[in-house]
Amino acid sequence: MTYFNKNASVIYTDNKGRQIDTFVIFDTDEVTGLTHINHENLRVPADSLALHAKTVGLYHMPLADAFSFEILNKLKEKYLKIDIERKTLQMQPEKQNANMYLLSKAS
Repeated sequence: MTYFNKNASVIYTDNKGRQIDTFVIFDTDEVTGLTHINHENLRVPADSLALHAKTVGLYHMPLADAFSFEILNKLKEKYLKIDIERKTLQMQPEKQNANMYLLSKAS
């Protein structure tokens, strides 16, 4: 399995064959094998990603300025909050409507 580190510059190839430069927000999930990328907040399989040709070393940062780095950190916080909220939802029984009426019994 191809494994991508967070912040790596990658080229995403979509179903239509378009190639899009983007970066990895979180490391590749070892259980599902999906990688969370910035483009449209997608989780994609490794076969649709390729390491960008200008990537240098294992911990390459695709961001050249502090502003972009702050945007990346805010995106991480946002997606982490979304994931935590989804995992902690409590199951509740469906409310019974007091105005419900019984249907006639089938014979």
